Amino acid sequence: MLRIGVIGYGYWGPNIVRNFTAANGSEVKMVCDMNQQTLKKVKKAYPQVSVTDNIDELIKNPEVDAVAIVTPVFTHHDLAKKALEAGKSVFLEKPFTYTVAEAEDLVELAAKKNLKLMVDHTFLYTGAVRKIRQLIDDNILGNLYYFDSVRVNLGLFQHDVNVIWDLAPHDISIMDYVIGEKPQAVVATGVGHFDRNLEDIAYLTFYYPDNVIAHINVNWLSPVKVRTTLIGGSKKMLVWNDLEPDEKIKIYDKGVNVKTKEGQYNLLVDYRSGDMWAPKVVQTEALKLMAEKFVDYVKNGGTAVNDGIAGLNNVRMLEAANKSINNKGEITYI
Repeated sequence: MLRIGVIGYGYWGPNIVRNFTAANGSEVKMVCDMNQQTLKKVKKAYPQVSVTDNIDELIKNPEVDAVAIVTPVFTHHDLAKKALEAGKSVFLEKPFTYTVAEAEDLVELAAKKNLKLMVDHTFLYTGAVRKIRQLIDDNILGNLYYFDSVRVNLGLFQHDVNVIWDLAPHDISIMDYVIGEKPQAVVATGVGHFDRNLEDIAYLTFYYPDNVIAHINVNWLSPVKVRTTLIGGSKKMLVWNDLEPDEKIKIYDKGVNVKTKEGQYNLLVDYRSGDMWAPKVVQTEALKLMAEKFVDYVKNGGTAVNDGIAGLNNVRMLEAANKSINNKGEITYI
């Protein structure tokens, strides 16, 4: 049984505690939070769990095997480093760290200590994203042309990071997983309102080899909630609506064939419009699957799609996008 200590019981912390409690092979041993009222809530919901407002007490606890950190991103590096130095594997809320240098430091330290790092890229464990990856691996879509994702809603405004660092880690992790290649460059634009000096609307465009392009729109100021991704290929096109209760993924037999007649300059364009079908998507508790994967990863090793390297790649793309925004949309190589 892997004994977990959880630091932070704010917005996302209760979900982490609930799923590590329910997951096969793990139990939550201790929860740390600075708010005494919050700790009372923990004790009421989980009487068997110890509580503390002292981070060192949790990290140094010999009955804690691994630490889950669910705190603001600017605290991630120092807390994770302290846990790794104490010999504990670490599960970190997204985004992994606030800078590439911090991410590299944690990855190197974990490797040196032979410990595991995992980042909370929850969507990689959903049935929908796994199905999309399978469809791409099986060449159902053909050669990829584009990845276009919209993740917008009204709020929740963050006090310490802009909308890119809050929402885009989800889409970047999905993009990184399903495309399977690394982008070469990014162009990003965004703007902030309310004199906060933090962007609340942003548009990110990633350029891949072989003319694959990816676009991500994140927004805290939308009147409606939208979670939609379009993926276009040479054979089929895919629409994933994460808010759809049943048919989350739809495959369209639509496309374009373009060719030039021999000896002529005019293009011949054929439009293909066939059937639409919705593949079966396994409905699972993604966070519980990820918790169980973390347990297996710590105990047995192997690989994880959301390990420290994946977290580092994610932060590298976020940092490049931020740099592009600060330079008014200047292309930034990754």
